[in-house]
Amino acid sequence: MQQGSADEGFAFDLAVIGSGPGGYEAALKAAKAGLKVCLIEKGALGGVCVNWGCIPTKALLRSAEIIDLVARSSSFGIMAENVSFDFPQAVKRSRSVVRKLSKGIDFMLQRAGVEVKQGEARFTSPHDLDIVRDGIGVDHIRARSVIIATGSIPREISGLEPDGNRILGSRDALALKTLPSSMIVVGGGAIGIEMAWFYAKAGTVVTLVEMMPRILPLEDAEIALALRRSLEKAGILIYTGAKLERLSSDERGVNCRITVAEEDPIAVHAECLLVAVGVTGNTCELGLSNAGVECSGGYIVTDGECRTSADHVYAIGDVRGGMLLAHKASAEAAIAVASISGKTSEPLDDTKIPRCVYVEPSLASVGLSEEQAVASGFSVRIGRAMFAASGKANAYGNLEGMVKLIFSCKTDRLLGAHVLGHGAVELIGELCLARQLELTARVLAGTVHAHPTLSETIREAAENSLEA
Repeated sequence: MQQGSADEGFAFDLAVIGSGPGGYEAALKAAKAGLKVCLIEKGALGGVCVNWGCIPTKALLRSAEIIDLVARSSSFGIMAENVSFDFPQAVKRSRSVVRKLSKGIDFMLQRAGVEVKQGEARFTSPHDLDIVRDGIGVDHIRARSVIIATGSIPREISGLEPDGNRILGSRDALALKTLPSSMIVVGGGAIGIEMAWFYAKAGTVVTLVEMMPRILPLEDAEIALALRRSLEKAGILIYTGAKLERLSSDERGVNCRITVAEEDPIAVHAECLLVAVGVTGNTCELGLSNAGVECSGGYIVTDGECRTSADHVYAIGDVRGGMLLAHKASAEAAIAVASISGKTSEPLDDTKIPRCVYVEPSLASVGLSEEQAVASGFSVRIGRAMFAASGKANAYGNLEGMVKLIFSCKTDRLLGAHVLGHGAVELIGELCLARQLELTARVLAGTVHAHPTLSETIREAAENSLEA
């Protein structure tokens, strides 16, 4: 099909709803495949990830990394005196990074010939979409296929609804005008941990509260515990298996009690409270019933090709459920576009998708945790190597953490990989490739790595597993 060749009666071959990593990737890939594409976005191009998620968070975390490094500068022979942190400038820089990337997405879409329409999309029939701005219909399109890439919205807890003042959502926390003196963070997942670490490094007294028995409950327990120790060393007070009670707020801040099983309640006061308890699919106001699209548990139901209960409608990214990660949405975009173009592709394997937490030391993993592997019936062999023994880590002055690899005793193949340490989010790429190719411990141990590098620790962990 040539570009601009929408069938008679259809203005577009494909309409994409949402311009996050899944949406804009889908639009670009479809245009490249020769489809006439329309992308509908109610906000700034790039979606939540670029504007209020992944990108501004990482920009702020970079400021925190520099604060951390400057605090240790004397050990590197650099005397930095009277250093101060300009919080508004850090926020300003993060917003500048966001604007640059959003403009870059706009440029790519224009160059690809994708027609961008501003507004909210609502199905009026299986192939028809109204485009609404400020509650008023401003346009109408008819598309042969539709990809829903509307992402997610924060979960809300009764009594902890963000007010943008004392009780904050993650978006509020990315654009504060002044640095709070103290903060309670509710939620020990990736978002809560990253925000807690940034604000702690910026100078805020941070208390983190997680309802589950440990932070990052879906990650390997040994690695999650090691990260907890690092966060506590950074000054973050962490309560797990805990809940908030008697929450109140006034002009001075928020007050609450933190209760942990079989312990006396702890009274806590903070200037503000950040709610970071996860997200759910953004399916509101889409008119999905008019298209015959089925939802379950807050997410759109799809098959392995991202197809919904309506054959011509697809859903990708957070709105589809599963692992709620930007790079998963991008991968699903390729699968959906291939299906629309009449091609076939393999469904995503969640055990081959990396997961990252961008603090220092950072955490990155792929595949099964030790607990998951054992529960799945595997007989496992574990390999560990500590960064404290790495020449490059010592040169960097970042000794915390380890590489932990999990192999099948039967096949010697890599089942899971977990890295905690400086640069972990970059090192995980090699281990994702190892998972993709189903490499063995012997292959990893026999792969020559440059010296001195942090990646040598991967080889050493593989060697260690063979000694077990």
